[in-house]
Amino acid sequence: MATSNPPFWRYTWTYVVLGAIALAMLLPLLWLVSTAFKSPTEDIFQFPPQFIPQEFTLQNFVTVWNSNPFGQYLKNSVIVAVLTVTLNLLFCSLAAYPLARLDFPGRDATFAAIVATILIPFQIVMIPLYILTVQLGLRNTYLGLIFPAIASAFGIFLLRQAFLGVPKELEEAARVDGCSDLGIWWHIMLPAVRPALVTLAIFVFIGSWSDFLWPLIILDRPEYYTLPLGVAKLAGAFSLDWRLIAAGSVISIAPILALFVIMQRYIVPTDAGSGVKG
Repeated sequence: MATSNPPFWRYTWTYVVLGAIALAMLLPLLWLVSTAFKSPTEDIFQFPPQFIPQEFTLQNFVTVWNSNPFGQYLKNSVIVAVLTVTLNLLFCSLAAYPLARLDFPGRDATFAAIVATILIPFQIVMIPLYILTVQLGLRNTYLGLIFPAIASAFGIFLLRQAFLGVPKELEEAARVDGCSDLGIWWHIMLPAVRPALVTLAIFVFIGSWSDFLWPLIILDRPEYYTLPLGVAKLAGAFSLDWRLIAAGSVISIAPILALFVIMQRYIVPTDAGSGVKG
C-alpha cells in the first residue's frame, strides 16, 4: 500500500522555524562582525540595529593589531591549541583502546571512574592544579597552559565508543599477521575511527583556543598571553571602545571558524567494516 507524502506546508513551516532559530543564534555574531567594521561616526547601539555598516572601514583592525602584540597572542594561542590537540588525541586514544578492546581485571570499574570525573567542575580542581603546576615550575610556560588539558574523560569516552564499533575481524586478522597491540592501535584502530578523532580534535581546539580562566590564573607575563586574554586587555586599554573590542574578537574567532569549515568534511563515516562479511 502506497503511503502519501506529507503536505508541502509541513516542510515549509519546519524550515521556517529552523531558519528563525538559526538566525536568532547568529544575530550576536552578525552584530559583532558588523561592529568591527563600523567607523567611529556610526552609532553601534541604535535600535533597530544596523547590521550593514554605513562607512565600511578596516581601521579598527589596524588599530588593534598595531597597538597591541596581537601577533604574539595569536602565536601563543596556535602553539597552545596545537599541542593540546596533539597530546589529547595521543593520550585519549592510548587510554581508550585497552578500555574498549583488551580484557583485564577492573576494566569496567576504571572506565566508570574516568567517566565519573566529567561531573567534577573545573573550579573544584582549579586550586590543586595551580599548586601542582607551580610546584613543577610550569608557571608562565606553554606546558603549564596545556597541563590540565593533555587528556580528558570526554575524549576517552568518545574514542572508546568509536573503538567498540570497529569490527573484531580486522583486529584478529592483524594479530594473525603478527601485529602487536600497539601496531593494531596505530595501523588499524586509529584509521578506522578517523571521524571520532576529527570530532575530538575540533572540540579540544575550540576549548583550548577560547579558554580564558586557566591562562588568567597561570600567567602574569604578557608575552605568554593567549588571544582571550589579549581581547580582555582591550577593555582596559581602550576604555570599552566596543569597535576595537569587536575587531579583536573577530580576529580571535576567525581561526575557529576556518578550522571548522576545513575539517567538517572529514566528519563522515568510514568504511572500516566494508570488507568484513557477517
